[in-house]
Amino acid sequence: MLELGVIMSMSGDLDEKFKKVHDLGLTSCQLSNYEPSVFTDENAAIVNECSKKYGVRVSALWCGWPGPKVWNFVEGPATLGIVPVAYRFERVKMLLKGGEFALKIGVTDVATHAGFIPENPSTTEYLDVVGCIKHIAKNYLDKGLYFLFETGQETPTTLLRLIEDVGTGNLGINLDPANLLMYGKANPCDAVDIFGKYIRNVHGKDGNYPTDGRSLGREARMGDGKVNYPELMRRLKAAGYNGPITIEREIKGDKQVEDILHAKAMLTALYSEIYGEEA
Repeated sequence: MLELGVIMSMSGDLDEKFKKVHDLGLTSCQLSNYEPSVFTDENAAIVNECSKKYGVRVSALWCGWPGPKVWNFVEGPATLGIVPVAYRFERVKMLLKGGEFALKIGVTDVATHAGFIPENPSTTEYLDVVGCIKHIAKNYLDKGLYFLFETGQETPTTLLRLIEDVGTGNLGINLDPANLLMYGKANPCDAVDIFGKYIRNVHGKDGNYPTDGRSLGREARMGDGKVNYPELMRRLKAAGYNGPITIEREIKGDKQVEDILHAKAMLTALYSEIYGEEA
């Protein structure tokens, strides 16, 4: 049975946001938050109440981090994730706090962008990132949680190597096929073959390759970008994946709702065709 969801920010009225997810005919969501102050017992209780009230399961907590964030190839490596040493301490604290919040809302998977992970495994920079991820992963392991890497800022092989080098057994992949294209790192269909059993959540998103060396490729409505969704779904089935697909469209307003519904219809039809089951 296909579980379709959407990314949902924790800022604003949570009851209203859960209702919108329900009204779109979706059954799950990933909660996204970048502010440490939002991870309160009160908000956990609201999430639990709204999830039950509207029949919307939280499939993962997308845990961001404080400090600057520049989503490009020039300033991105120095500002994104836990790779930049200048922001690492506070961001690790945030991810650990996110793990505690996940427990309160009954979620086992915490996803994030780790940053531009170094490709050379012999460098001190790479080994420091391994140690940092291992610290977070061990903390999560004690709580029964999984730490998921959202794809995009590194090649699939680099990310697979990091998972193997950390070796805690509770690391996984939040596969964003569009990001792999928009960062120019991989064909997402081939990435499924590399990640295989580690995929625990998938973003339903489309995009294009970069057209210059400084800016990410352009996001697109599903079907209008370069992600081959029929082939992607076939590869996911072959890999044994039958988990949630979380639709993400990074625009606002009525067009965002229109494009989410378009993605929902497209994914539902593909699932029925490729998995041979009613969505």
